Amino acid sequence: MNSLLAPVEAADDKLHEECGVFAVCAKKDSAPSVDPVHVVLGGLTALQHRGQESSGIILGGFEDPARIEVAKSAGLVASLIDSGDVLRLDREGATVALGHVRYSTTGGSGVENAQPLVAHTKKGAVALAHNGNLVNSQLLRELLEEGGSVFRTQSDSEVMLNLIARSLAKKSALEAVRDAVRTVQGSYALAVLADGKLIAARDKNGIRPLCVGELGEYWVVSSETCALDAIGAKFLRDVEPGEIIVADGEGIAGSNQEEKTETRTCSFEYIYFARPDSVIDGIGVYGARVRSGHQLFKEAPVKADLVTGVPDSGIPAAAGFSEASGIPYGMSLVKNRYVGRSFIAPNQDDRERRVALKHNALKEAVKGMRIVLIDDSIVRGTTMRSLVSKLKGAGATEVHIRIAAPPVAFPCYFGIDTPYREDLVSNKYDIEELARRVGADSLAFLSVEGLVQALSGTMGFCTGCFTGVYPMGAPKPGRED
Repeated sequence: MNSLLAPVEAADDKLHEECGVFAVCAKKDSAPSVDPVHVVLGGLTALQHRGQESSGIILGGFEDPARIEVAKSAGLVASLIDSGDVLRLDREGATVALGHVRYSTTGGSGVENAQPLVAHTKKGAVALAHNGNLVNSQLLRELLEEGGSVFRTQSDSEVMLNLIARSLAKKSALEAVRDAVRTVQGSYALAVLADGKLIAARDKNGIRPLCVGELGEYWVVSSETCALDAIGAKFLRDVEPGEIIVADGEGIAGSNQEEKTETRTCSFEYIYFARPDSVIDGIGVYGARVRSGHQLFKEAPVKADLVTGVPDSGIPAAAGFSEASGIPYGMSLVKNRYVGRSFIAPNQDDRERRVALKHNALKEAVKGMRIVLIDDSIVRGTTMRSLVSKLKGAGATEVHIRIAAPPVAFPCYFGIDTPYREDLVSNKYDIEELARRVGADSLAFLSVEGLVQALSGTMGFCTGCFTGVYPMGAPKPGRED
């Protein structure tokens, strides 16, 4: 679903995740007291940070395998809840529900590309919700089209759906999903409805997060643990890299692919994407961000009067920097939370005007102060230049920028919406020149080694957007980068 041709949201000049997956399967003879639609909508609301352009929910597992109930909406989950489609869903007899929130990259943001996606086969309906990006999707799409497959969207998720549907004609649901994931290359966290079962899978490198929980009469699959907490579900475990989970009325079980797996969880999940109250592969996101602040002070100390974070994702690292340095922590910026995430500014002047709407400086907190401003990343530099200008305009005597991640100098091919490499400011300028361009008195980034140390994990991490070294072969970009 990712594409080098996709624009980056200009409002806050960040990288963006593209979607979140949430699904439930009822236990046998459980007579659930909680409506599965309400459970999934609650989980999707907790995953709203992973996608804001469309949302959807699908009900299946009825006695009639061809039957499926669908509700989708452009915009936030609240729009889906308010839609007449949700009210019209017939829940009676449904045992499986899939949900999805999407940030569009390939395929556009229209509701026609909203997930979950559905295919109808002679064995019944198949539905899929996908987070990630398939690097060989174009080749597979062409092969499938030559074989007679018809596509309704531009999403690579539909490639995966077609592969599963084709195998399902001759094989079991589990075997069909296994065949599909052996064929694709790239990142994926999947929730699939097939043959009345909920099947979940995670790519062999575990790039995108996926976990399993339990809520009374339901088995639950979610992109993040924060969604389990939101609905009161018990966390059971993470889906392992390369593992396929099958949940039905009889229970839940996992099996590994035959090919070798090597964990390379996306480091940006910890830096920015995931909610701070989530735990991914045993590592708490909030703690990782605080530790990155500790490490950042060790690598780039500075004399100052106040440590502050860019709201919201820069705040935990700023707290860690303050703890390690002994410099007091305080607010310096107020965020306008009603500036939407959906617009794309067409040019640099418009981007900067819109950035100005996002934050304002607290004059009484910063006047006469030497400020250490902590953020999670710099992509184009638009936001940071605006923030430094605001702080100095409010009376700050010095502004020292510290970034709790290494410089983003390479595109991501595995599920993050990134600009062309030529648009990444850390690819264009060295640190001294970048500091001058954003107006900072000094600028420093966390090292790759420091980031891995802050994550405190024995497993591996994908750091391709920092190093250009990826866990698997990356596709050639659509234009020279």
